[in-house]
Amino acid sequence: MWSRAEAVEVSPQQRQELVKLAQGRNVAQKIALRARIILGASEGKADHRLAQELNVSRPTVALWRKRFRTAGVRGLLRDATRPGRRKKLSTERITAVVEATLKTKPRDATHWSVRTMARAQRISPYMVYRIWQAHGLKPHRVESFKLSTDPEFVAKVRDVAGLYLDPPDKALLLCVDEKSQIQALDRTQPILPLRPGIPERQTHDYTRHGTTALFAALNVLLGTVIGCCMERHSHVEFIRFLEKIDRETPKRLDIHLVLDNYGTHKHPKVKEWFTAHPRYHLHFTPTSSSWLNLVERWFAEITRKRIRRGTFRSVPELIKAINDYIRENNKHPKPFIWTASAESILRKIRHCKEALKTVD
Repeated sequence: MWSRAEAVEVSPQQRQELVKLAQGRNVAQKIALRARIILGASEGKADHRLAQELNVSRPTVALWRKRFRTAGVRGLLRDATRPGRRKKLSTERITAVVEATLKTKPRDATHWSVRTMARAQRISPYMVYRIWQAHGLKPHRVESFKLSTDPEFVAKVRDVAGLYLDPPDKALLLCVDEKSQIQALDRTQPILPLRPGIPERQTHDYTRHGTTALFAALNVLLGTVIGCCMERHSHVEFIRFLEKIDRETPKRLDIHLVLDNYGTHKHPKVKEWFTAHPRYHLHFTPTSSSWLNLVERWFAEITRKRIRRGTFRSVPELIKAINDYIRENNKHPKPFIWTASAESILRKIRHCKEALKTVD
């Protein structure tokens, strides 16, 4: 049951003014509507009935009833004043937030959050968010880095980056490495398939069925890959992989190999193999700089697209999936385009070292 509202008391003069507003041709529609609400309310009509007749909400009817009681007809002619925009923070307050974010930490955490900073500075979380956004501050994020201590770092960076930017003529440029310990993981329960509004779901626990090592050589210019899986990744397997590369590349071309400093690549037997095959030219990346080897980028792709979410009941099933991926990759290869010059890389390294000197 709707509660019946009391009729609004309207004097003859007020009623005359309300009728003019409700029927006037040059009156704003919103003011005419308010006048009709009060005229209806003066007849004792319930709020819900007025709302239905005038196609408005009950709170709107109640609002203008109250406004008329307190301000009369003049109260219908304009909207209530609203609070203006909040005052902006002073430059000093903004600087204080930025300085606190950059140079301090909360007592009970490793980094500031919007709310903890707002409490510490006695401002709203929204203002902290706006200040951080304007200054590019993201305390919740952290990235890792590692500086190489290789004494020949500069020379090796210039050598490898130079190869990418200006590959040798009438030669192949291959980036070679191994991705070891790839696990054949089988989920303990069947995977629940993708459905509208629900992602594919799999159990967090799994059963291990063994591992394999993937040897890969990425053709930098074409984007094709020579690859194979082996049980181990010692110098014996590496030499077998080099023999595979030798069989599958044109004999008339020299081959430039980009390698990391893994001991297998510098084993005496491997050195003997390269001595017996003079068309191979070796280019080693600096220590702790695997990002310079473009095959690592390809490893990231096969991991993301085929391995990480894969379910494999045996090592042969895992190897088949890897070989299928390599075959499809080589049908429609997409080479990675290297754009960073050696000087730009070295400049960033210098900036990083300078930043480390400023840390206590």
